[in-house]
Amino acid sequence: MNVRALTGFLDPGWPIDPRRVASLAQALQASQRLLQDAGYVVQTLRIATPPPSEMERPVPPFDRPDLARQLEAQCFVNGLDYAAIGPALPDELPAYAVIPDMLAATESVFTSALFASPDAGLSLPSARACADVIQRASQLPGDGFANLRFAALACVPPGTPFFPAAYSDGGTPAVAVATEAAELAVDALRDVTSPAKARRRLVSMVEAHGAAFGRLLEPALAQADVRFLGIDFSLAPYPEPLRSIGTAMEAFGAPVAGAFGSAAAAAFLADCLDGSVFRRTGFCGLFFPVLEDSILAARAASGQLTITDLLLYSTLCGTGLDVLPLPGDVSVDALAGVLIDLGAVALRHAKPLTARLMPLPGKSAGDEVHFDFAYFSGSRVLALPHQTLGGLLAGTGTLEIGPRV
Repeated sequence: MNVRALTGFLDPGWPIDPRRVASLAQALQASQRLLQDAGYVVQTLRIATPPPSEMERPVPPFDRPDLARQLEAQCFVNGLDYAAIGPALPDELPAYAVIPDMLAATESVFTSALFASPDAGLSLPSARACADVIQRASQLPGDGFANLRFAALACVPPGTPFFPAAYSDGGTPAVAVATEAAELAVDALRDVTSPAKARRRLVSMVEAHGAAFGRLLEPALAQADVRFLGIDFSLAPYPEPLRSIGTAMEAFGAPVAGAFGSAAAAAFLADCLDGSVFRRTGFCGLFFPVLEDSILAARAASGQLTITDLLLYSTLCGTGLDVLPLPGDVSVDALAGVLIDLGAVALRHAKPLTARLMPLPGKSAGDEVHFDFAYFSGSRVLALPHQTLGGLLAGTGTLEIGPRV
């Protein structure tokens, strides 16, 4: 099992204080050495900021492209792979409009926008603003790839180490671990004769790795005056069959990922995570990133896995709708409809969900998709019909949706 990321959380100041970034970078690099000496592969080192409007010195929207450029430069100087700028918030709609400019100004900076939260409800204008960002970003640089670096967030708190959802609470600098753990589920289901044995295997593996991370990192980070937030022990895949959540679902008994039985398999695996003891932060759920999972990509290409299926899994165990290849001419209304349904699920189930939707210019449903990117598999464009929201959903208000009791 690899570590997808060690993510550091900080307020870098505005203008950026290079000393703050350098100090946290040193803590991340020391943590990486500790994990590598213990046999773990740490793929990336990352940092994440608070929402710009909540930084110690708030950054106005017109300065945020420059914030992105400065942060990228500091990552380069300090040997960090990626940075995430915290989300635009529903009470600052002008901030959504500059997100494509932030993406255009950089290559390794991610960002997000929050459109639903337990306190504020589901903002219909914010959902539509996110949809507009997705459509505009799809034109940068014209192949749809820039949307890899943007996510619309529903009920996502600070402290998850996975990008683009990562953001800081603005407190003392902190570090969290993001796992690439789908292969543990595949291993746990290999040659088992009962669900109970599969559960024991998976829980045992998760807890053993979780204990190792805490034992290695917590004392070292404390010496550096950095908080250890914990582990986002999510079953994130890599585009190889033995590291695929789709493979795990099919090993459990679903004929193919997307067929009946898939929801039961996914719910079982998520329940195993829920029953595991480790220091938690972030999602701690199942990731279904279609383009990052070779089996999911294949099932989507054959029409056996749909957006509706993925929304169903979000209600049970998933973390949202992730890297979905969509038609290039998809409408803002259609994108907003997807986001609004996802936000309603997040609020009703009191769970964090994200949407990373990727309209691909010039492509239609069923067209082949291939990116020259190590983390993506080939697939086909998913169908998303042109639809127009009406009635109350076409308004400018907020949907107040409480959790089921």
